[in-house]
Amino acid sequence: MTRLDELTIRSLGVIDDARVPVGAGFTAITGETGAGKTMVVQALALLRGERADAGVIRAGSDRAAVQGVWLVDDAEATALVEDAGGTVDDGELILGRGISRGPEGSVRSRAQAGGAAVPAGLLRDLADRLVAVHGQSDQQRLRSAEAQAAALDRAAGEPLERLLAEYRMEHTAWTDARDAAERIRTQHDARAAEAASIRAELEELEAFDPQPGEQDELAAIAGRLEHSESLRAELAEAHAALSGDDAADAVTRSAIVQAGTARRLVERASTDDAALTEALDLLVQADALLQEASASIVKALEDLERPERSLDEVQQRRADLSGLERRLGRPLEVALEEAPANALRLAELDGDDEQLALLAAEEQRRLEAATALADRLSALRQDAARRLEAAVGDELAALAMPNARLVVEVAQVEALGPLGRDRVTMLLAPHPGAEPRPIQKGASGGELSRIMLALEVALADESVPTMVFDEVDAGVGGAAAIEIGRRLARLAEHCQVIVVTHLAQVAAFAEHHVRVEKGTDGRITASQVTRVDGEERLAELARMLSGTASETALAHARELLEDARVVG
Repeated sequence: MTRLDELTIRSLGVIDDARVPVGAGFTAITGETGAGKTMVVQALALLRGERADAGVIRAGSDRAAVQGVWLVDDAEATALVEDAGGTVDDGELILGRGISRGPEGSVRSRAQAGGAAVPAGLLRDLADRLVAVHGQSDQQRLRSAEAQAAALDRAAGEPLERLLAEYRMEHTAWTDARDAAERIRTQHDARAAEAASIRAELEELEAFDPQPGEQDELAAIAGRLEHSESLRAELAEAHAALSGDDAADAVTRSAIVQAGTARRLVERASTDDAALTEALDLLVQADALLQEASASIVKALEDLERPERSLDEVQQRRADLSGLERRLGRPLEVALEEAPANALRLAELDGDDEQLALLAAEEQRRLEAATALADRLSALRQDAARRLEAAVGDELAALAMPNARLVVEVAQVEALGPLGRDRVTMLLAPHPGAEPRPIQKGASGGELSRIMLALEVALADESVPTMVFDEVDAGVGGAAAIEIGRRLARLAEHCQVIVVTHLAQVAAFAEHHVRVEKGTDGRITASQVTRVDGEERLAELARMLSGTASETALAHARELLEDARVVG
């Protein structure tokens, strides 16, 4: 059987250095108020991977450390450790946690499992399989609707867990569709305005049909038309220089003629001198280039004589494009580049109505599916509520509340939430004929302690072999305390039970008794942890009963131990 075997504590609270022996079955931990009993629970909390607080480090120390030795026969727990690089030797698993003070009150933490450094998250995963801790804070949490609902869901078990996972998927899909539709609805005006703006821009671009680089091209054409007279004269003179003119001086020879003459002369000379081949090639190219240049000048002259567009037309087009650019608020080149993406965005915006219809249909479909699953969750919870009522009733009867009745009320509400549509309320009828009242209003501290214990026993999960109770008997005394001790002893027949208690009636039922005792040398206060048996145990029980180890108290303690052995 998996169980905690030993707990070592160093520099934690008032405990300087202590080894806490923990036996199988029922172990009671006792001591005077302030002696440090709860440090044992704090140590286990650290080994469970819970958040560390620098305030628990012993005064005068910079570091605290705890170590737990578990005897493990849990294959999954062993696999978790080995996957993290740790080892479990002969079924012995060692978990460790060290915390140290950091700057400005912060805390540094290191965790170990099976000799390997691991994240605190691994300790939390292991804790789910090794130990469950129930303290006075759990009693307070039990007053909340959330804790009551969680307890009922634990009672419903794996069938509800599987169905709840399916429900959550449908609920998430429903809320996603609902929220997406709502975003479109709430942004309708803004999206409509955006669509109108994009549509107007695309329509203007389509109407004016500007082309990439058109503005630069128009500027060049306008400049050419504005200076057509001077251009015509300069081009005519250039053409004459290249090709000759009937009116030109007969002595003047055109560049083309001169180049042709030079080419022919060099061509003849190259037959006698091969070195002139390169010069001949260059002259051939020059002759061809001059011919092309002459043709281009003729074309330019013809364009000046018969332009495709008048200067007025060009200037009007430029003005139109400049006006379009001003209206768009950015360069035309940018608008043209963005046009394809804007067209896609417009198609998306124009599809709002269709998208809304699709989302509405999806929302309705998912809502119906989630509602059906929520109804099935309600049915499972109703069944589990009846079983839990019966189980807790049996436990309360064993805890000196024989006439008390726990009522677990499951009421459906209209709205669907992440866990369904159920509102869970636990009510207590302390005696026959009494009207059940919510436990947060109608249960005393002692009754709440016993209800919590009854719930934990009824919901005990065999996969958690060690259960720790921190003063679960708060607010209880007399016969009720004896019944709590007896019930814890019976629970210890099935799992390891560790109880921090201030009641001798509870501690008397334990198989193992550990005492936390505070001492001081006048300068330093420290607590010692020892296992007590025989007369030492009698003395501790007597102290718990009356504050002293008088003969009367010792006799009472002895009687309490004997009765516990008989009725346990």
